[in-house]
Order: sequence, then C-alpha cells, then structure tokens
Amino acid sequence: MSEQHKPRPRVAVVFGGRNSEHAVSILGAGSVLGVIDRSKYDVVPIGIAQDGRWVLASGEQRYEIESGELPAVDAASATLALTSGGGSLVAYDPGSIPLELGQVDVVFPVMHGPFAEDGTIQGLLEMAGVRYVGSGVLASSVGMDKGYMKLVLAAAGLPVGPYVTIRDRDWRTDRGRVLKEVQELGWPVFVKPARAGSSQGISKAANLEQLEQAIEFAREHDPKVLVEAAVTGREIECAVLESPGDEAPRASLPGEVLVHGDHEFFDFEAKYIGDDMSLSVPADIPQETAEELRAMAVRAFEALGCEGLARVDFFYTPDRRLIVNEINTMPGFTAMSVAPQLWAATGVSYAELVDRLIQLALGRSPGLR
Repeated sequence: MSEQHKPRPRVAVVFGGRNSEHAVSILGAGSVLGVIDRSKYDVVPIGIAQDGRWVLASGEQRYEIESGELPAVDAASATLALTSGGGSLVAYDPGSIPLELGQVDVVFPVMHGPFAEDGTIQGLLEMAGVRYVGSGVLASSVGMDKGYMKLVLAAAGLPVGPYVTIRDRDWRTDRGRVLKEVQELGWPVFVKPARAGSSQGISKAANLEQLEQAIEFAREHDPKVLVEAAVTGREIECAVLESPGDEAPRASLPGEVLVHGDHEFFDFEAKYIGDDMSLSVPADIPQETAEELRAMAVRAFEALGCEGLARVDFFYTPDRRLIVNEINTMPGFTAMSVAPQLWAATGVSYAELVDRLIQLALGRSPGLR
C-alpha cells in the first residue's frame, strides 16, 4: 500500500472519569483535540461519564469553563464498549444496530485521579491489547499514591520531606496514636488525600483542632490521607519527556509557580479558576541548581518506571536544598497547564508535545516491556 493511501492511525482521546477531577480532564482533552493533527491521525473523542459509562462524544460536548460552570461528559451520547484483542470500539445506541467504529491504534487518556491516572485505565487497556499514551500500570499506581511514591523516591536516594500516612483503619481505631505521630512533624502541616490530584482536598493545619478537620476534609476524597510537614521554600517544577529509542528521558527547563491573591498555597482555585497563578520560566535559580534539579527530575521519572511524560515538583529551600514534593504521571494537560508551558519554554510547542506522545505510544508494543 502506498504512503498516500495508507490509513491514518486512529487515536481515541479519552477524558472525564468517575472522580472529582472529571472536569479538569475535560479541559485538557479540549486542548488536545484542538491541536491534534487531523491530517495525520483519525481522532475519536470518547468521554467517561461520572456514572462510569463510556460515550462517543458528540458535537454538543463542552470542553471549557463557562460562566464559572465546570464541564461534564455529555452522557446522552452513544454508549461504547472496548473489546479485547485489537481494541475495536462498538457504539451501542439504544434502539439501533451497533455501529462498528473500527480499530483504535492508540488511546490518549487525558485523565487524572482515581479510576483513571492511578493505573486503572492503563490496566484495562493492557488487557484489551491497546497502546496508550503515558506510564504503565505500576508507575501510574505508585505515582498516584503519594505515600508509596515517597517510599520509592526515598529508596532511589531522592530527598523527600517528613510525612505521615494515615490509613482508614488506623484513623477509625487508633486515632490518638495517629494524631501523636502527626504532631511530631511540627506545625503547620499540609493534609491531603493520598490518591487525588489537582490540589483537591488539601488544607493547612496549624493546631490539633484544625488537623482533625483537615483530615476529615481529605477523607471526603480518599480514606487514605497523607500529612506532610510544611517545607519553607519556593515551588519549582520540571517536566520530563520520554525519548525515542534507547535515549535517556529529557527534562524541561525548570519553572517557578507563583501564587497570587489570597491563596496560601497552590490549590484548585488558583490552578483552574481565575488568574491567581503564574509560571516563571526559567526559574530564577543558580545554573548549577537548575541542572541538579533537572537531573533529579529524570531520576524520579526512572525510579517509578514512568513512560511518556511526567511533571516533578520540588521545593527549593532558603539554604539551597532541593526536596522532591511529588511526581505526576499525567499532569494537567491544557495548553496553559504547567507541564506544557515548561516544554513550550524549552522549545517544544503544545502541538509538538501531543504529537510526540502519540508517536511514543505507537512505537511501544502492547504487553510486558
């Protein structure tokens, strides 16, 4: 078959999901769908509704925040099933014959949080024999669970801040011991769901009363909670991109997150609502520190066994130490999100980044690797 008549790879852009980051995922998918090269790829937009149904997104699907209202997957569209052995998609529209949509060559899961970024959808796609963008099951799971992530990073020799992991049973049956362990971190502390993202469910506690309230708030998102000692320092972030072949992963220029207004930290509202954050790229830090940070970001990427892309977040302390805060295996992915901005400043445009990720996924064989 000539190149001229060779079928274009079919890319399914999957978004939404059954978690509190449903809308954030849709925002990112809208950006991806806006730049993906339609002359190079056959694109199928697929939403996962908040009740778990997979739907073929219609032209009515909204991908932006309008009048302060977050978008949601339009569940009125045709329901889909993903079959194993090649990744065929079949649309089931009530009252009609199923419509065969053909082979899917690669899935781009622009998804965040539990039942998505945590290895869940990656495992489903592995079982179906479908290539996909981003990290595999283990890296995705470890990257999502901040407690295990810190264990892996520390085992790899990377510096992490003091923390306490609070499991559901311990909080219910041995609360006094848990609170004593947390108090030993000193005040203030930051309390967050262990397996959530987009800065949801996070709060700051400066005393025991606030701590209990913060833990209960985090437990609304996840029964497993992480409490971190406050680290005095600037928030510096670095993106990492897998390289083709056997080349080492590449790190972007580091950038500093600046939060404005009344936000004490980089919370959900600062990230997605209003103009309360900005990114300074490259970060105003010594050159040798920037190079050390980029090397540490690649080490974190490889420690978890990441693929595709990731964003690694650091604290840069007044005494010039670097502390790894966390790694995100599927970071926020709108054109104005931190990771794409970091790559744009490093010389990789948003459209180029999307294309590289798809090509990397197409180059991988399904199954163990």
